[in-house]
Amino acid sequence: MTRVKFTDTDVDLMARMMRAEAEGEGKLGMLMVGNVIVNRLKANCLDFKELKSIRDVIFQVQGGNYSFEAVQKGNVFYNRARGVEKRLAEQTLKYWREHPSKYALWYFNPYGECPPTWYGQPLTGQYKQHCYYEPIADTCEGAYRW
Repeated sequence: MTRVKFTDTDVDLMARMMRAEAEGEGKLGMLMVGNVIVNRLKANCLDFKELKSIRDVIFQVQGGNYSFEAVQKGNVFYNRARGVEKRLAEQTLKYWREHPSKYALWYFNPYGECPPTWYGQPLTGQYKQHCYYEPIADTCEGAYRW
């Protein structure tokens, strides 16, 4: 059993996004970013309603901008996915889920201390430079589904 259904194209997109957003944070940092992507697909609440695929999550536009900065800036995201990132992406799509990204729907790099909330959502923890935030209790049951 896997957390979400996925295709080879999904693995490639996830791998490219995980690398673009968190390569400097190593394999664990990339897994956490991947977990947030999967959580957004499973959530079906708040800003993440009607997302039906990994592609929908990665190319989601909110407030006139892509949700993930790497899509907009172009950088590493548009390079070919490497084997190591593809394996990490598959791991996340199939089963990987750990704190502080376990239930997180958001993350960002504040270049400083993690604020206790971000857009009103509570901090779940920090890994290296990224701060992770999960939905306020009882506002998004889907974020907590395996």
